[in-house]
Amino acid sequence: MCRLERTAARSVYQQESMGLKAEKPKGSALAGVSRSRMKLWMIRATTTVLLWTCVVQLTALGEMWGPRVLKGWPSCFTPSDSPIPMKLSSSSMVVSLPPKRIYKNNGYLMVSCNGGLNQMRAAICDMVAIARYLNVTLIVPELDKTSFWADPSEFQDIFDVDHFISSLRDEVRILKELPPRLKKRLELGMVPSMPPVSWSDISYYSHQILPLIQKHKVLHLNRTDARLANNGLPMEIQKLRCRVNYSALRFTSQIEELGKRVINILRQNGPFLVLHLRYEMDMLAFSGCTQGCSVEEVEELTRMRYAYPWWKEKVINSDLKRKDGLCPLTPEETALTLRALDIDRSIQIYIAAGEIYGADRRMASLSAAFPNVVRKETLLEPSDLRFFQNHSSQMAALDYMVSLESDIFVPTYDGNMAKVVEGHRRYLGYKKTILLNRKLLVELVDQYNNGSLGWHEFSSAVKAAHSGRMGMPTRRVVIPDKPKEEDYYYSNPQECLQLPDHRPWTL
Repeated sequence: MCRLERTAARSVYQQESMGLKAEKPKGSALAGVSRSRMKLWMIRATTTVLLWTCVVQLTALGEMWGPRVLKGWPSCFTPSDSPIPMKLSSSSMVVSLPPKRIYKNNGYLMVSCNGGLNQMRAAICDMVAIARYLNVTLIVPELDKTSFWADPSEFQDIFDVDHFISSLRDEVRILKELPPRLKKRLELGMVPSMPPVSWSDISYYSHQILPLIQKHKVLHLNRTDARLANNGLPMEIQKLRCRVNYSALRFTSQIEELGKRVINILRQNGPFLVLHLRYEMDMLAFSGCTQGCSVEEVEELTRMRYAYPWWKEKVINSDLKRKDGLCPLTPEETALTLRALDIDRSIQIYIAAGEIYGADRRMASLSAAFPNVVRKETLLEPSDLRFFQNHSSQMAALDYMVSLESDIFVPTYDGNMAKVVEGHRRYLGYKKTILLNRKLLVELVDQYNNGSLGWHEFSSAVKAAHSGRMGMPTRRVVIPDKPKEEDYYYSNPQECLQLPDHRPWTL
């Protein structure tokens, strides 16, 4: 710009000099000088505008890129003694990820989980451990959509899938879907599918499953419930199962936020007990337990049991099963038990369950004994649960969160949720979990109801039977060759637990 200005000035000067030497009329010479000066001022004005535009642009760029490019160096656009303002949101915060584990990939493992939320949760932990041991790539597990609950939820609808993948990258490679070349084979039905053998040790997977993966490059396991042994596994496998369960499997932000809201509402009103009251219609139909049901209800439950072919047991003696302690406690039996244990009448009792079969009629005695019985449906507005309707697993996730945070957790049946929550509460510091002895309880309840026992004797017997069943440190019971009868790994993952205050193990 300066060179252009000097050239223009020199040109004007030469013209003026030539004008003095030339013999021209005076008026014509003055007009020429005016035009030259006008051109000079126009050039200067244009140059000033261009320079000012450059300054403005550079200032804007400096404010936008200066902090990133200069990385804190003093800038002509930012005073060196004033900090650069930075806004951080939860989505933009840099999270430190574990380094990726580098290993030779032996192939790809696809899994389809079956059952309810907590049955699938345990299965996911098992499949991650198996994939890690076999040095294969795991595809994000598919959740059950065909069971009784017919929940259409995908993995990412319940769990934070990105956290799941990234938090385990130092153990196993996890992908959201197969690579294109293998995905095409899947679409053409060229991927082998099979159920693994239940309660298998890790040698089964290394000797039977791994060769199939290496041969076909990808294998689909179409059932995952209880497919890994409780005991006899390498310590690193047992600890990885814990890590997946208690760290990698994090619920979505939507579930987390709503669950925390329920917990805060309960906490504002004092301590609360979570009662996992397994007395829904499907539970009663499946188990064949009909204590306290009318003749019409028994017929309805029987029809449902025969309607589902995968419920293999059809002819069931309800009375015999109840006396063996194999039935969930009824709401009436539960009310008596909680009273006998001297549970504070004013405590909030949160029902972590689906719709109770028999509704108000069956809940009357429990509500009379403990007036502060609540559910998520009574604590929240209908609009809060609108997106969770017809998604039983997402509803169960809310109950899971509340169960973990409760002052006391009491399951009335030892199903998957009861066991997984029990283990998780142990992991959180042996939080109080009352593990009911149903076989003894139904006997005591019957004696109390027929007048054989007075209230004092009944209450004393109930307390004595449960003094050592409060979720305290204990070792899993191991029964060789009978995995269904021994303690479930996820109810007491002792390999991952620390004893509080150096207390000894209870045998």
